[in-house]
Amino acid sequence: MSKVSSSLYFVKRPHTPGANEPYWVPNTDVYVTEDGLVIKVEIAGMRKEDLQLVIEGTTVKISGHRPDGCRAPKCKFLVMEINYGAFESVIELPEGFNLANAKAAYQNGFLRIDIPFGKDVAAEHIAIAAEIE
Repeated sequence: MSKVSSSLYFVKRPHTPGANEPYWVPNTDVYVTEDGLVIKVEIAGMRKEDLQLVIEGTTVKISGHRPDGCRAPKCKFLVMEINYGAFESVIELPEGFNLANAKAAYQNGFLRIDIPFGKDVAAEHIAIAAEIE
């Protein structure tokens, strides 16, 4: 688990033993704005129909499978930096965000999730945003 801020954690799920395919964790930005929290995930080469976004309690789970449809069957890599296959990101949020009103959009290879503040904590989180900038 990597600490992102004093009250926000980015969680990487451990690999499931015996799985046929390893999974990867996409690059993710999490930041606070005046309106709430933004989660931005880099997952180019996907169709939005192949993405899964699950919000449960204070946990946001983003998962899917990115295929490699253009690789030759018997190739030998010289450099391999692009991840393919199953992926998952799990982000546990602190209390105070209105997940029921979260909005997600996938465009140009990025999934962006906007999560507004709850009514009672907006001023507290705006102060945190000012410190981060």
